[in-house]
Amino acid sequence: MPTDRTQLRRRADRGSYDRVVIDAVLDEALVGHVGFAIDGCPAVIPMIHARVGDHLYLHGAAGNHTLRSLASGMEACVTVTLVDGLVLARSAFHHSLNYRSVVVFATAERVDDPEEKRRAVAAVVEHVAPGRSGDCRPPTPEELRATLVVRLPLTEVSAKVRTGPPVDDPDDLGLPHWAGEIPLVLTPSRPVPDAAVRVPVPEYLRAWARSSST
Repeated sequence: MPTDRTQLRRRADRGSYDRVVIDAVLDEALVGHVGFAIDGCPAVIPMIHARVGDHLYLHGAAGNHTLRSLASGMEACVTVTLVDGLVLARSAFHHSLNYRSVVVFATAERVDDPEEKRRAVAAVVEHVAPGRSGDCRPPTPEELRATLVVRLPLTEVSAKVRTGPPVDDPDDLGLPHWAGEIPLVLTPSRPVPDAAVRVPVPEYLRAWARSSST
């Protein structure tokens, strides 16, 4: 259910509180922007994230200022956006984007349990490249100690989605200007191996690149 902070007031018809919609956006997007304030000074930092069940996980170096601030129990706002296309109208006023976005309000929680930290790190790796978490060396105990992980419960969250063509004023429909949509898609290209690699490109990466080109 929406809260006062997640209740959409403008273009509420584009809003959704359905976890199926919300989870799909969080799972597809590679970057979330984490907003917080320290002593009245706002900051918004882009970070890789991963969703595991009803929590969003962030991780980084133990000395990371953003994560250390969040781990203290700070309120945060995470926004995630996928741009699906440009919407070109007959009038400049009605130009727009087709997009899917999610906003999460939560109090961050520090993760200290080694097994949960390990799962969170693996989830972030898997989020970036599906299949990768089982094809790389897992973190050592020393690396886990050097990693700070925080989780944010997905209890106060909403999505907003725009799809479709431009919405021009009726008087503008006869103007001699092209109008419509330009779809945008983020796709992986063919993998480029590191110079020291002595093994072939794994099938899960080749399949990923193939599926994006079909």
